[in-house]
Amino acid sequence: MDLRADHRQTQTLSPRLQHAVRLLQMSSLDFAAMLRDTLGRNPFLEAEEGEAGDGEGGTALPLADGAEAGSMEQPSALSNLIEEGIAADASAELPAAANDPDTGSGPEDGSDRDLWTADSAGQRRAEDGELSALDMMAVETSLATHLHGQLNVLPLSERDLALARTIVESLDDDGYLRTPLEELIDVAGQEPAPDLQEMQFALKLVQSLDPAGVAARDVGECLLLQLPGIDCADTRALAQAIVTNHLSALAARDVGSLARQLGESPARVEAVCDRIRRLDPRPGWRFGSTQVPYVVPDVIVKKVRGHWTVQLNPAIVPRVRLNQVYAQLFQRHRTAANAELGAHLQEARWTLRNVEQRFSTILDVAEAIVRRQHNFLDYGAMAMKPLGLKEIAEEVGIHESTVSRVTNNKYMATPVGVLELKYFFSRAMISANGSACSGTAIRGLIKDIIEAESPDAPLSDAEITRQLAQQGLVVARRTVTKYRQMLKIEAVDRRRRVA
Repeated sequence: MDLRADHRQTQTLSPRLQHAVRLLQMSSLDFAAMLRDTLGRNPFLEAEEGEAGDGEGGTALPLADGAEAGSMEQPSALSNLIEEGIAADASAELPAAANDPDTGSGPEDGSDRDLWTADSAGQRRAEDGELSALDMMAVETSLATHLHGQLNVLPLSERDLALARTIVESLDDDGYLRTPLEELIDVAGQEPAPDLQEMQFALKLVQSLDPAGVAARDVGECLLLQLPGIDCADTRALAQAIVTNHLSALAARDVGSLARQLGESPARVEAVCDRIRRLDPRPGWRFGSTQVPYVVPDVIVKKVRGHWTVQLNPAIVPRVRLNQVYAQLFQRHRTAANAELGAHLQEARWTLRNVEQRFSTILDVAEAIVRRQHNFLDYGAMAMKPLGLKEIAEEVGIHESTVSRVTNNKYMATPVGVLELKYFFSRAMISANGSACSGTAIRGLIKDIIEAESPDAPLSDAEITRQLAQQGLVVARRTVTKYRQMLKIEAVDRRRRVA
């Protein structure tokens, strides 16, 4: 055993680089949440609410002075703005408003009052009495509130109303009653305790309310409660027979078996099944929160003068700046006792630089993808070329792992829809003539084949495989099945229709 010193070179990630990597792999929503958290706890960062250049004492991101609110500057202009905010130090000039020509006081005399005055002068505050955006928002009506409102106008006794309200409060978000009625007897809190017959009466009362199908205990009962809305008596009777006795065959779309068991023609059974499928199996979803987590694209692709152009989406680029007034005050009074503020200032500068690096990298990768896949934008999925991460990494000049992080949970708005950046990458599949074909192109071909099939004689995965082989594409049957499932297309038995 001995001790010796070795010299070796290794690569380590600095804290700033680790922070940049974390920002790069975040989705737009996670990145916005992280930035809001940083703005809330870092006194040197502030959000820009007005036009760029209107505020005083800071540098805004990302719009340059004089830029339109809906336009996006190139990364070079973005970098210049960030550099202006980061390069500010104690030697930077104070805002002109900080100098008082009457009193002669300025930054040289050590007074901080003018700095605070200049900073507060640029702030915009709403006048008292004005309505805020929250005051004008519509209040969402929950399912329970909707049902309670109907119960309040019915001529019910106090006991019946209490039991019906117990049923309403026990419904889940789908509008179903998952709790057995026996367990709700003690929950009702009535003296004397209600029996099962009273609870069933309360259940029927709630089931008669709007929306139809509410307070059902399973899918079959939910559909049965909505059948009275069918005008035709014959169609309603046949639908009731299917829902009551043949619900599994209805789910499997086994029209032939249903027609034999019901003694009806396949065309009539198919028509009734289509009518049943138009019913609402989750009536509770009509109420409550209407917020849908929409995908917000990170970049927007447009065709300008015959060429595809890529720009960052202004809606997801934050307008954040370094508060120069606070930074200069800190530099002036910096001591060993306020080292924590120094860490906040360093974090603010890192955040601004990393934000700029994140969006410039996303833009560079998106532009490289569009240059490689412009035929897809012109002609559709069949023109998609095989593309790997290594090709984009070599073109942009970054590592493959960085490209993987950039394309993760990042979206591109194109004329054909909003697509994830990873959608444009696929391995090459060699056709019979030796040419390379992407998996996206094969999925598009499979979709076209299925759309052209006969409704009464849909194609199985094996038959689709044979048709692809006839066109020179040798693809395994399990690959066809995987691609069909990725396209969210049902199996052959569920696609079969009766002519």
